[in-house]
Amino acid sequence: MAMTMTQKILAAHAGLDSVVAGQLIKAKLDMVLGNDITTPVAINEFKKHGFTEVFDKEKVSLVMDHFVPNKDIKAAQQTKQCRCFAGECGIKNYYDVGDMGIEHALLPEKGLVGPGDVIIGADSHTCTYGALGAFSTGVGSTDMAAGMATGEAWFKVPSAIKFVLTGELKDCCSGKDVILHIIGKIGVDGALYKSMEFTGEGMHTLSMDDRLCMANMAIEAGAKNGIFEVDDVTLNYYKERMTHPYTVYTADPDAEYDEVIEINLSDIEPTVACPHLPENTKNASELSSVKIDQCVIGSCTNGRISDMAAAAKILKGKHVAPGVRCIIIPATQKIYMECVKLGYIETFINAGCVVSTPTCGPCLGGYMGILAENEVAVATTNRNFIGRMGHVTSKIYLASPETAATSAIKGYICDPRNI
Repeated sequence: MAMTMTQKILAAHAGLDSVVAGQLIKAKLDMVLGNDITTPVAINEFKKHGFTEVFDKEKVSLVMDHFVPNKDIKAAQQTKQCRCFAGECGIKNYYDVGDMGIEHALLPEKGLVGPGDVIIGADSHTCTYGALGAFSTGVGSTDMAAGMATGEAWFKVPSAIKFVLTGELKDCCSGKDVILHIIGKIGVDGALYKSMEFTGEGMHTLSMDDRLCMANMAIEAGAKNGIFEVDDVTLNYYKERMTHPYTVYTADPDAEYDEVIEINLSDIEPTVACPHLPENTKNASELSSVKIDQCVIGSCTNGRISDMAAAAKILKGKHVAPGVRCIIIPATQKIYMECVKLGYIETFINAGCVVSTPTCGPCLGGYMGILAENEVAVATTNRNFIGRMGHVTSKIYLASPETAATSAIKGYICDPRNI
């Protein structure tokens, strides 16, 4: 029976010859992920049901990233609970201050996820790892607890939408512009519980950072997962970091899709998602009347080294506009160090920015840049819901690092080609 990429991965991990959309299966897991917010709930469930050991000490990752370094007593208590649990269970992949990073940037960087894997994480943006040709999806903390204990999880096999990418991106456009364009096209429920599968000649022109950004935001279209066809870009990235064997799965030529959508990358413009949904997109060039109070460049969506490079290129020799707070957050310690070596940190500080250690921080309204009443931010984060970054009357515009950095200099949302 013909299958999509996702269906082939799930069939293999369920020990079945084939699966069909809508089928309930139990699949073996290659990685179970939690963070400092979701893991404490999972630990409580894990212990409540009498478990004392995780199924595999190398296949559980606990990444302290949302409120780390701890912002208050509650955050400190949550992190301590995770730290103690990791020690009790001998969990190898525990990451905290000094060896930290935003989880969805850190795991690929360390080679802990790879092609053909099945990964669950108690965080909705776990879908990021589909960039590497893996099936990865977010789950609740209770499912995380069950996954840590048994190494298995139940899934309903998703149907799929095929995105055929053609052409090549223009200068000052990136994967963020592509995924915002797609979400604007299909809506926040356009791929509800479906697999968004990316292929086509244009896909090969996208960097791994572009793909990680796009897969990260599949959930913003309602998708169960996003997944990219594995090519040389994927394999070169993973082989440099590889911690375990991988398997490449390709869709059958006659695989069934709910829809096939062609996206010409050459037609993509710098795109911005306006408040209060990621589907509310406009070209950056249409938004010059929107003045900003804050700019955030970072997150699990756009905190990688190419994002830092794009921002540094625009900010070098310039200064953020009066009254604008520009907060830059490299996604991992390794990326932070690369920014130091390449002179980006000096560029950012000279431009009037503040640079934070890796954290999710302001993305979820946690800390390191909370918005006050009626304030407006342009951010490279992934959600712009009401109250997401602070006060319920504040507004968030989602954009690429290029658009965000340009807007920080201008003081209003600006097409990066107009710098």
